[in-house]
Amino acid sequence: MDAVDVSDHYQVSTVEETPSLLAVVIDTNPRAWAALDDRLPLSKAIANILVFVNAHLAFSNVNQVAVIAAHVNRAVWLYPAPPRVASPDASGDVSMSDAPPENAPSSANKFPQFAHIESTVMASMQKLMRETTQDDMDESTTRLSGALTLALCHINKASQALGSTPSSMAGSGQPNTTAPPPLKGRILVVSVSDSEPTQYIPTMNAVFAAAHAQVAIDTLALAGDATFLQQACFNTEGTFLAVSNPQGLLTYLMFGLVADTEARKLLITPTHDTVDFRAACFCHGKVVDTGFVCSICLSIFCELPDNAECLTCGTKLALGNYGSKPAVVPRKKKKKKRIVNGSGREETGSAAGTPRP
Repeated sequence: MDAVDVSDHYQVSTVEETPSLLAVVIDTNPRAWAALDDRLPLSKAIANILVFVNAHLAFSNVNQVAVIAAHVNRAVWLYPAPPRVASPDASGDVSMSDAPPENAPSSANKFPQFAHIESTVMASMQKLMRETTQDDMDESTTRLSGALTLALCHINKASQALGSTPSSMAGSGQPNTTAPPPLKGRILVVSVSDSEPTQYIPTMNAVFAAAHAQVAIDTLALAGDATFLQQACFNTEGTFLAVSNPQGLLTYLMFGLVADTEARKLLITPTHDTVDFRAACFCHGKVVDTGFVCSICLSIFCELPDNAECLTCGTKLALGNYGSKPAVVPRKKKKKKRIVNGSGREETGSAAGTPRP
């Protein structure tokens, strides 16, 4: 029968999926979470984010995830945890550095990978909170730029690891530039604090690097004024959601931010109509509407620098006629209409008027 039936309906063609790497950046500013404690405690927010992470991993077996904490004085990895130092035991065996801890909790009703991510994130968060001192509490600046940089480095490293496989090489041994990207990377920022003007320059540098690498930055603002993150989402074609009710965190995550960059092309994604494009000055770190911009390095100053010299590159700036009154251009006189035959019509060059009946 196989020789008679020459159709190819028994042949099944498979297409290799492109992995999707989701890097979740959690704003762990203690003061900001203390203000939200009555509506959304940090522990409940972490539980909802873990459900969202598990949903992302459940879409495909090749999907990956990373969780980073943007703390008040540093950026900390929550998952994957830093590798432990491999030291031989009494028998001379060396433990696996990427294996879960021996005392890791296990459950028959939970997928092992989900349980491993949950235990690692919770253990890293508890360690971070134990190491937070009172001096750290006095500092209100959230290291968002450091967390974005860690996420971009991790996405780049994972992309290079997948791009070095033989499937991405042409027959001549050279990289195939026409092949699709080996990894779909995106960053999700869960923000609870205001944008810090002192973090404007490093944050924008990370945003421009993400835009160049085609990595979308999504933002879920639970509280605060996330001015710089609005610009980050706009420049990287990401999604910005300002939450009106923090208790619906999981709903916002599952319905607004679960789709990756490729699936969004087929969906109607949430959009924000207005974007705050204000920048922070380089001299005082204040968010300004208007200011002085250096024509060489594009540094922004809220006040005129001393001797009209750029504080960043030292270029002597020529202000021209700044501050002078604008020149008034005299208005041209209108041509008056000439009265012909007692009427107010314009002269047409004819000596006789319009014939009347």
